[in-house]
Amino acid sequence: MSLFFPRRERRAAFSEPEIPRPSASGSTFARINLTHAEASLQMVAVWSAVDLVASLESTLPLDVYEGEGAARRPVEKPKVLVDPAGDGYGAGDWTYQYRLSTLLRGNTYGRVGDRDRLGTPTQVVLFHPDEVQGWRDAKTGLPQWRVNGQKVEADEMWHQRAYTVPGRLLGLSPIQHHAMTIGQGLAAARFGQQWFEDGAHPSGMLTNEQALDAKQAKTAKERFMAALRGSREPLVLGQGWKFQAIQVAANESQFLETQRYTSAQCARIYGPGMPEILGYETGGSMTYANVEQRSLDLLTYALDRWLVRGERMWTSLLPPGQYAKYNRAALARTDLLTRYRAHAIALRNQFKVANEVRDDEDMQPVGWGAVPLVIGGKDPEEAEDK
Repeated sequence: MSLFFPRRERRAAFSEPEIPRPSASGSTFARINLTHAEASLQMVAVWSAVDLVASLESTLPLDVYEGEGAARRPVEKPKVLVDPAGDGYGAGDWTYQYRLSTLLRGNTYGRVGDRDRLGTPTQVVLFHPDEVQGWRDAKTGLPQWRVNGQKVEADEMWHQRAYTVPGRLLGLSPIQHHAMTIGQGLAAARFGQQWFEDGAHPSGMLTNEQALDAKQAKTAKERFMAALRGSREPLVLGQGWKFQAIQVAANESQFLETQRYTSAQCARIYGPGMPEILGYETGGSMTYANVEQRSLDLLTYALDRWLVRGERMWTSLLPPGQYAKYNRAALARTDLLTRYRAHAIALRNQFKVANEVRDDEDMQPVGWGAVPLVIGGKDPEEAEDK
């Protein structure tokens, strides 16, 4: 039978196929090492995009609720949402680390330090993503974990992932999959540094109509350089000598174009609109009419998908029936007049009360502020026009 039907390769039931890696062999940036998560942050565009998402998520207000619709009400945050690691640095510091790991490596790992009576984690200490190895047992399909070479039981590990592919335990690492683009950007930056520090070309030529041997040329060069160093006085050349400066524009070597292109490409790893949000020139037509529109674009194209994932993660740490929500309204930075008009419309239509508006404006509540108001039965904008 094997003569006519090739024997099929037998694979374990739970084995994961190899992930193809882009090859940088033969390129000028092949020596750039991106095996450490922090190495890619040397690329300014990667740093800017990752820091923007992680910083905003770690500083947005996070609220906890229970119930739906009219029965919805806020509840006090449990300790795990105030200081998840229990180290005193608070939820903001932990959230930044959590999101940074996800954005750079596609995975966030931690060890569960404590659980409540229902088994829900109440303390999670995060690991550096490069210290963790995870895979599925080829026979049982159960996750196996090692941290710095030491085995960690599956019930002690806490794992969140992004960029998921069916059949794989771990999420894909965007840095590994875009190593060629990031490496090219870092190589361009290093070339630029060498260009301006060492000089990739001579700054000028000192010439004479007469023939000079090697010794005479060396002597002329030394005297010329000695006259230039430490002196702002005019330089006087003798008979027959001429100095011609060599000007090579950086864009002639495609240096600036390469930097712009790779920076935009690196920023685009984290969202289709991220280059425009960060101000990189991409040839597109995206513009911003005002700060409010820019905040909306940031939320729509770059941030919201991570906030949704974050809300699901926080909700998984809460007791049953409770859920976490980020206050996205904090991103809507508007001018004073627009903001006050919005408050007036909210008060007039009674979907906000005065104390909620005062809280948004960092003002103290008032005794009458918990009761819905009716502002003369007129739209504030109509009243203002009159």
